[in-house]
Amino acid sequence: MKKLILFILPLILFYACGGGEKDKTELKKKAQNQAKVLFKSLPDKMPGSENDSPVRIELGKKLYFDNILSLDNEQSCNTCHVLDGKKAGVDNLPRSPGVAGIDGDRNSPTVLNAGFQFVQFWDGRAKDLKEQAKGPVLNSMEMAMPDSNAVVKKLKAVDDYKEMFAKAFPDTKDPVTYDNMAEAIAAFERTLITKDRFDDFLKGDLKALSNDEAEGLDLFMKKACITCHTGELLGGNMYQKMGLIKPYSDTVDTGRQMVTNNEADKFMFKVPTLRNVELTAPYFHDGAVSSLRESIKIMADIQLGRQLTNLEALKIEKFLSALTDKKLAEANKKQ
Repeated sequence: MKKLILFILPLILFYACGGGEKDKTELKKKAQNQAKVLFKSLPDKMPGSENDSPVRIELGKKLYFDNILSLDNEQSCNTCHVLDGKKAGVDNLPRSPGVAGIDGDRNSPTVLNAGFQFVQFWDGRAKDLKEQAKGPVLNSMEMAMPDSNAVVKKLKAVDDYKEMFAKAFPDTKDPVTYDNMAEAIAAFERTLITKDRFDDFLKGDLKALSNDEAEGLDLFMKKACITCHTGELLGGNMYQKMGLIKPYSDTVDTGRQMVTNNEADKFMFKVPTLRNVELTAPYFHDGAVSSLRESIKIMADIQLGRQLTNLEALKIEKFLSALTDKKLAEANKKQ
């Protein structure tokens, strides 16, 4: 009898585990099929990149990292939207300090994949990357240059820039302009496209997501997070009221209303992309929440009227980790 039990027990465990794995594979397939309808993988090229020559991109990169664009020669685009040091296009501060050391009024969003968004800034006041690049340089709370002429004067005083602008804009009589500066920075930013495991999953690779991540994706869809976070960026394609069901704690910043003066736009903000979200803390327009899991629970509560358990929030958090650029994920593992 003892021998029979010892023989049967491994068989029971084998078939039990096999059935479990089969169920998990089926859940993955189901989640994958649903995800293909709701989301898209990131394209290889960004809109507007058709005329982005290598020399224009090189110029844009140099400008992006150069402190020359700030009044005190201490701030660059990279100061707030950090691309080096394993960062994901943010400085991981609630609000970024400007030239005078005074914090800005909103959290600095990631520059990664930014050109895929339908507008720029939390309140959508810039229609594209070029228009966005012009803003911070002249913003008194950020880089604080007095006007565009002062910027051009500084650039023309550098021989390297005169040569690089001439190569980047060969058909222009006077290539060193504020408009061309912004166009060059935008050209560089249009190269900042990330590649993650979720895209691999959308393209058919079931193994790209772990079982836990697939369960998190399933929950992400079932709990209606997809009300706002859809498309290729899982966000970045609409405005939504912050505090749709319950008021958000910050009732001072009225969001898009400050641009339009329209009462209907009160507390409306651009829905942020969730690509690389595990590396872009703190969260929300005011950078008030440092924990991704806590931000998931807050969003479910005030946007959807749902109370997530800690386990549900954990599983969704695990799914969101699959949205991290593979090189960045590997680099941050080694820290």
